Amino acid sequence: MQTDTARAVGPIVLAVLAGIAHLVVGYFYLAGGLVIPGPVLIALWLAWLVMAAFLLRWAIQRSWWTPAIPVAAAALLVLVLVIGDGVLGWQA
Repeated sequence: MQTDTARAVGPIVLAVLAGIAHLVVGYFYLAGGLVIPGPVLIALWLAWLVMAAFLLRWAIQRSWWTPAIPVAAAALLVLVLVIGDGVLGWQA
């Protein structure tokens, strides 16, 4: 059986790990400037910031869904890179 302390600490630990993962993904958003054109890159940075705000809000609410944010951010970056390379012909 779980105690109240375990239920209170679990989501916070998960949120901290998700925050670290989101910062790692953010590094790749910054490095994306080598391949991604400026206007698209600015939109991606804004999307990353919005996702960070959601992560913070969910962390305050002690949600167990916080790991979904860095996963969604990474998926968005990969999707943009694949479409940009395949359809739009972006090259490094």
